Order: sequence, then C-alpha cells, then structure tokens
Amino acid sequence: AELWRRSGRYDDYGKEMLRIQDRHGREMLYGPTNEELITEIVAQTAPTLRDLPKLMYHIQWKFRDEVRPRFGVMRGREFYMKDAYSFDVDDEAGQLSYNKMFVSYLRLFARLGLRAIPMRAETGPIGGQSSHEFIILAKTGESLVYCDQRVFDLAPSPQVGAEDAPSAWQDIVNSWTSFYAATSDEHDPARFTRDVPSEHQLEQRGIEVGHIFHFGKKYSESLDCAVTLADGSRQHLSMGSYGVGVSRLAGAMIEASHDDKGIKWHPSVAPFAVGITTVGKKEERNNVTGLSVEEAATALAEKIACAGLSALVDDRNERAGVKFADMDLIGLPVQVVVGKSYLQDGTVEWRVRGENSRQVVSMEAVVEALVTTLKEWN
Repeated sequence: AELWRRSGRYDDYGKEMLRIQDRHGREMLYGPTNEELITEIVAQTAPTLRDLPKLMYHIQWKFRDEVRPRFGVMRGREFYMKDAYSFDVDDEAGQLSYNKMFVSYLRLFARLGLRAIPMRAETGPIGGQSSHEFIILAKTGESLVYCDQRVFDLAPSPQVGAEDAPSAWQDIVNSWTSFYAATSDEHDPARFTRDVPSEHQLEQRGIEVGHIFHFGKKYSESLDCAVTLADGSRQHLSMGSYGVGVSRLAGAMIEASHDDKGIKWHPSVAPFAVGITTVGKKEERNNVTGLSVEEAATALAEKIACAGLSALVDDRNERAGVKFADMDLIGLPVQVVVGKSYLQDGTVEWRVRGENSRQVVSMEAVVEALVTTLKEWN
C-alpha cells in the first residue's frame, strides 16, 4: 500500500481495490492495475537518456472487487490482462509513444478479426491527459456508445513503419479522432447533433476490449522516476499505460461474431482452423485407398498439420445432423466432411462457417484449398 499512498491513489481508487492487512497489521492490496509498481521498478533502475524511450509490459491475472460481476468473463472479479507502460524524456516523446500504441491497437484488433473503434473516454482512477477506449459494437455490450459511422470507412489496419516521422503516426490518429466517437461518459449530445449528419449518427451498445492512457508525469513525480539530462538536471519522465483485457476478449469476440447456430471464430483466434466430420459406417472402405472415413479423416488432419494448420476430428458415434450442429456451435472457420463421397470417388466436401454452399474436391486438393482460403481470410 505504501506505493499507492505515495501516488495518492490508495484512498482515491474506490472499493474495487481489495485492501487487506497481514498478521503484522501492514496494509496491503490486490493490484487492480500496476502504474505504481512499474514506475517504482523503472525509478530504481536509474534510467539514462540512452535507455529511453522505454516500453515495458506484462500479462497476468488481476483482481477487482466488482460489486456485480456479470456477463461471464466480460466483467469478472478476476481477469487476465496485458498491460504496457511507456517512459519518455518529455511529453512530446510521450505523445509519440501514445500514438504508436494507438495505431498498434488498431492493427492488433484487425488481426483478431475485430473492428475496434477508438473512442474518447474518461481517464477514471488511472488519470491522465488523454484516454481512448477501443470498442467493438455488439447488441449485448455493457454500455451505450455514440459515433459517426463514417469512421468504418477508414482502413482498419493502417500501415506505418517505426522509421516514419512522428507526424505520420499523428496523421493516423488525427484521421480516426476527426470523427465523433465517444463512450456514454464522454458523450456530448449537442455536439453529436451538430457535427454528425443524422444519416451517419450511430447509437449502439459496445464492448471495451482495450484502453490506453497518456498521463504525463502523474506518477513519475510522486514516485520520483526521473532521468538526468545532459546539463546535469533531473527531469521526471512522461508516461502512458495501455491495457488489453485478454480474458474478456474471448467473450467479446463471440458476442461480436455469431449467428443463431453458434460461434463464428476468426482463423487467427480459432481453437482449430479446420473441423473434420466423419459420416458413414466404420466398416466401409474406399475401394482405391482401402481407408475407412475415420482413417481418411485422421490422415487428412495430419496433412493439414504439415501445412501449418490445426484440425479437430469429430469421429463420435453420433448422427450426422448432431455432429454438423455441434461443428456449427463451436464455430471453427472451415468445416470438412469425409463421408459417402470419399468412399465412392475419394472426394470430400468443405465449406466456410456461415456459408451454406459446399465445395467438393479431391482428398489431394483439399489441403491446398483450405490453406488458400484461410490466407485470403487473414
């Protein structure tokens, strides 16, 4: 608790931070976030100008004493989270780190198959100069969000390189923030009505999957995290923090991508890229290969693995309709059926999850077709 008292947040954070005492009466806490700890670690290493900029991160379980845990993994008391923290010599350099993380988050969520919109948000108990929540739209979202739907016309994964000038990063941030987008806490109804044409006004529920903050010297001053400049003077570092709720992402992705049959996983996050279902009697065999449908499915899964993909084989003694329904329910991106057509002429059927049309190809050609389709998807 000592570090949190020095930063001023021990009493400010609220009841979500679980406070305890050990047997000696010392005050301790379960860290709901780690700005104080990471600042103390950097301060103790006595960074020099050559160490900057510095970006540190960790992925770990955290605990917040939520009064009403709800929505499954979306709002739990214990949650798995990625946090990153930037340290820069001044606020100008700190803003560049913030902009780089802003763009990196856009690209990260795009790779996960999500369209996350950065929205102005409260800095809350973390504090700071600026803050953006990355929100995906879903009918079951926790709160209302308001935005200009023209923001969806922007390229979801902007391209910019580490060697590019700071202005290139700022230009991308400016392009995204030029459109109205705000959480309910930051929503300005008058501005929304004035600045956004009615046909582009979007009011919908959303799920927060990431949150970034630029808070300057809020923690470095209170915890004395500084660097010695060329003239011998000490300057407190400019900081930012950047979080992704890893465990809640699973629930958020399902809420954002499903239909009445089940989940629709994006290939980059699916537990398996391909689902293989066997249909037919075990004793029946292909006249040419001599393999049963189960043996052929196993052989196909091995070929898929050699191509760098993963496959789940459903060879249960269940009716075909049950197996097809379960494969839709778990939502693997591509589904392959090894059944009657394989026994007759060595072909298999495959389709993309959510599409009704099936394609029939030979066992030899299906792996290449699957790899091509999944690459195009990404």
